[in-house]
Amino acid sequence: MKKTHSNLRVLVLQILIVAAFSLLVVRLWRLQVVRSEDYRVLADVNRFRLVSIDAPRGVIYDRSGRLLVRNAPSYTISIVPAALPEDGELRHIVLSRLSQLLEIPVNNKVASTGGADTQPGIEEILEANTLSPHAPVPIKEDVDKHVAFLIEEEHLYLPGAVVEVTPRRQYPTGAVTSHWLGYVGRIPAEQVHYYLDQADEDYTINDRVGLMGVETTYERELRGRKGMKHIEVDAFEREVNVLAIDPPQPGNSLVLTLDLELQQAAESALREGMHHVDCTAGVVIAMNPMSGEILAMVSLPSYDNNLFAGGISPQDYGQLSNNPERPLVNHAVSGQYPPGSTFKIVAAAAGLEEEVINLGTRRTCKGELLLPNKYFPDDPAQAQVFKCWYEWGHGSLSIIDALALSCDIYFYQVGGGFEDFVGLGIERLGAYAQSFGFGEPTGIALPGESAGLVPDDKWKRVNYGQSWVTGDTYNAVIGQGFVLVTPLQLLNATAVVANGGTLYRPQVLYQIVDSEGYIIQDLAPEVIHDIPVSAHNLEIVRQGMRATVTNGTAHRINLKEVAVAGKTGTAEYPGPRDEEGNLPAHAWFIAFAPYEQPEIALMVFVSGGHNGAAVAVPIAAKIMRAYFELPQPVGEDIVAPPPGD
Repeated sequence: MKKTHSNLRVLVLQILIVAAFSLLVVRLWRLQVVRSEDYRVLADVNRFRLVSIDAPRGVIYDRSGRLLVRNAPSYTISIVPAALPEDGELRHIVLSRLSQLLEIPVNNKVASTGGADTQPGIEEILEANTLSPHAPVPIKEDVDKHVAFLIEEEHLYLPGAVVEVTPRRQYPTGAVTSHWLGYVGRIPAEQVHYYLDQADEDYTINDRVGLMGVETTYERELRGRKGMKHIEVDAFEREVNVLAIDPPQPGNSLVLTLDLELQQAAESALREGMHHVDCTAGVVIAMNPMSGEILAMVSLPSYDNNLFAGGISPQDYGQLSNNPERPLVNHAVSGQYPPGSTFKIVAAAAGLEEEVINLGTRRTCKGELLLPNKYFPDDPAQAQVFKCWYEWGHGSLSIIDALALSCDIYFYQVGGGFEDFVGLGIERLGAYAQSFGFGEPTGIALPGESAGLVPDDKWKRVNYGQSWVTGDTYNAVIGQGFVLVTPLQLLNATAVVANGGTLYRPQVLYQIVDSEGYIIQDLAPEVIHDIPVSAHNLEIVRQGMRATVTNGTAHRINLKEVAVAGKTGTAEYPGPRDEEGNLPAHAWFIAFAPYEQPEIALMVFVSGGHNGAAVAVPIAAKIMRAYFELPQPVGEDIVAPPPGD
């Protein structure tokens, strides 16, 4: 009985063993035969990655080949979400260590500051930027190399953390050229769809793109095209083998029309001039009037675009954005100001072409003009008083004298007429102003350009509900009242007079070259149109601008070595009056040289600079001397504003 029972137990055990091995064989058969392909695919997914390779962004040079923008290696710490521990406690340990090393909170709700932290935490970054569980999400860029090496050493304890070497933009000239160059950064949230929806491009949400200056204007040319590589990774998502690679196509490089030496000289002269009169904002632009090439463009205050290269801190950005002088704005193209007496070159050209005046026309300035009230024309007490800047009066003047001495009374009459003398009127004055390029953007290849304003009767009715009157024309013809221009528009109008009547589109791009150094695109001057003013009449305006320098309001730029022509301007604007009852004023000066064969047109603007003759002219003189490589006089300085315009 015992033996039978024992045999039964052995039989049952044998059956169980056979069943177990049968199940194992079936399981192995399913794994290795039936579902082998499925598991092979899953294994490959865990082991292989198809990774995009960012293309090297093109660099940027000035017209002489000086490097303005370059790429430098930088360490970026990223996290592969799929490689993080699934256990919540272990995940928190990993993220806490990264938080300690990178000085980023795990999430902003538990930031050590105890208050509302504007810096997103690691959890928030992952949540906002995870596109695929296996795609690295950048957590912090431009990490100190010692921190990057430490994370690499601790990779066994930091699953999912990846150290990537990425290119970072560097701007060696910093604030001197920041409004030219701009900067690159992550795609702003409001522009994500714009970039991702471009069918012929390969943007991803974490890409860096140009956000200001030529970095954004020539984004397509600079960025190149991404490559791809097929890699094998280990359990910590580190690359261990490259199976195949399709190399990226480097971006093209830009050669700008900018002359860096002239830019630096202009920035220095403007900064010094502003300092002497305690002003905080100004603009200088220099152009080749025969082609529209911008040689220098300074807007102060400026900013260091290197701050944005690795991601600007909220504190630095707050200081820049809250500055009342708006250093992030390129005032050369975006600022809109009354041009003051510099606008008289337009009025002079229009008056001559419309035969309102000629070379022999003389008008008398007694220091003020009484414009009769149209409802009470015979009552002097009802007349409106318009004064000249020179209260004692200039006496009898020709158009050349009026330009040289910047006589307001002469131009009041040219613009709006007086008694039996018929002036241009706002319609004709506005038409010529528009032909000189005012009232619409120039089309320069920089973002944020403003249109300025050439007002007329319709505009005033729409905006003020009032009719245009002769007094409005008087103000407009001397660049006051409602007239607004950008510094670039005014320079472009100056170039028109200098070159004999051609309005060019301002250019900032000299050449595009590929990664091998071959020229892809060369500068091609673009003519907007020829203005409707004869060469004879433009020559009279030129003579008036030359007389402004030789014996007029701009005598401080009467250089012995180079013949300069120019026009001063002092433009009042609303604000607190000084002790003498004068409104605050901007200082302007426009010029070109040499007079016979112009090479350079120049515009100087000092916001709140009081007086164009005293403040803007000496700045321009220093820049002209720098351009023509002339010695700078010792001891010459900006002085308190004398009488002038």
